[in-house]
Amino acid sequence: MPMILNEEQNMLKDSAKDFCSNNAPIGQLRELRDTDNVEGFDKATWGSMVELGWAAIPWAEEHGGLAFGYKGLGVVTEETGRTLAASPLYASVWVGGTMVNLGGSDAQKAEILPKVAAGEVLLALALEEGRRHAPYNIATAAEASGDGYTLTGKKTFVLDGHVADHLIVAARTGGDQHARDGITLFLVDPGAEGVNVTRTKMADSRNAANIEFNGVSVGADAVIGALGQGADVLDPALDIARIGLAAEMLGSLQECFERTVEYLKERKQFGVPIGSFQALKHRAANMFCEIELSKSCVLEALTALDEGRDAEEVAKLASLTKAKVGETFNLVSREGIQMHGGIGMTDEFDIGFFIKRAAVTEQTFGDVNFHRNRYGELEGY
Repeated sequence: MPMILNEEQNMLKDSAKDFCSNNAPIGQLRELRDTDNVEGFDKATWGSMVELGWAAIPWAEEHGGLAFGYKGLGVVTEETGRTLAASPLYASVWVGGTMVNLGGSDAQKAEILPKVAAGEVLLALALEEGRRHAPYNIATAAEASGDGYTLTGKKTFVLDGHVADHLIVAARTGGDQHARDGITLFLVDPGAEGVNVTRTKMADSRNAANIEFNGVSVGADAVIGALGQGADVLDPALDIARIGLAAEMLGSLQECFERTVEYLKERKQFGVPIGSFQALKHRAANMFCEIELSKSCVLEALTALDEGRDAEEVAKLASLTKAKVGETFNLVSREGIQMHGGIGMTDEFDIGFFIKRAAVTEQTFGDVNFHRNRYGELEGY
């Protein structure tokens, strides 16, 4: 499969760009923040995204999907990144939907995926328990009880956890707290007795949740994948989620760069545009080169998913891409603030929203250091 977009994918990208520019501009995120919107996203805009088929792009047709592949979903997500559009697309489709699609039983897929595709159900992954990403650091316990299990523990940084209709919870049914083996994935109703969801607001004006499970009962049919082997689903699903987040970050950093270049052309000092100063030219050229490298990483990773390459290669590409794009987003967002000067530090300009988004996406499912280390380990170092 060539590492380029075909005609249909380019059409989808153009359509998504037009939609996000007109229906989900950065001004919408600002309004959601200023009004302290309970959901953290605009329901009408999300409904329009669903009508366009975005929530159905990666799933098989038998599950209500379009079977258009992750490259198609990636170009859409990239455009949402350009306008920092807040929606359940990432948490519900890229993360939760992927978990069900990879590890769910036939009955779970038939029940859940069509509803995700139709926007009728939102999913959220309850994984993290510490301050840094550590997918196997699971202390939440699931003890056998009658015909099911009882869950007890705490989760943090659950993306869109406050609006989810189903939680996918990683709990320990065996092994010690940091072991890969012994993790089991459960579908949990957030409205069940013993579940306590606390909405949190992050630096980028998005929402996550802290969730407590106090003796929550679930049936045996709530298990996703095999008992004690949840990591076999978690690992590839997280890699897909990391690639999806990198696609969103790519859109954001490109928009940030383009806004900065426009400002360099408009802002004048000593009677000339500041973009004519050699030092700023060099810095802009450096950003451009890093962005081009990031584009290649994201496109190769998305291509690997659609080609169905082996899990180890996808894992390497996921970590390489998340690390590279995260590093570039960090560079471009900070340079954007500096090149805008004092006005860039104020809330009057939208440029500040990008550096805040960069800070949050950097920590989501592993920062640069996590993925550099992981890539080294995957390469045998």
